[in-house]
Parts: sequence; structure tokens; C-alpha cells
Amino acid sequence: MQTIRFALAGEYIELCDLLKLAGLAQSGGQGKQLVAQGRVTVDRLPEGRKTAKIRAGQRVACGDVLILVEAG
Repeated sequence: MQTIRFALAGEYIELCDLLKLAGLAQSGGQGKQLVAQGRVTVDRLPEGRKTAKIRAGQRVACGDVLILVEAG
């Protein structure tokens, strides 16, 4: 599994935007589609909220990619 470390600039980032900035989606809209298709987990639990607030310390997985969200 590929691991990406993402440095969070503020308090949180919306899930669809994180997928875009981490390079897993070409746009926020494509990120929303990944979530709607049930292909994204947050802290190993399925996440269906496209704009879920992701904070430092959380782990987001999509396919074979794990995103570790860290405080910036």
C-alpha cells in the first residue's frame, strides 16, 4: 500500500478536497464520486459524507493508497 503524508494547513480539510490535493482525484467533483461509490474509508470505517471534516491524526484510505493527515 502506498502511503502519502499530508500536512494540514488549517484545522481541517474537507474529504473531497483532500482526495484532490493528495492526487487521488483530478477534481473535487471526482473526489465526491469516489466517496459516493463507497471507495473511501476514514480511520478504517466507510465514509459516505463527501465534505467530512478531516483533521490531523486521521487516516484516509482509497484503493491501495493511505493518506496520513498530519498537523502542518
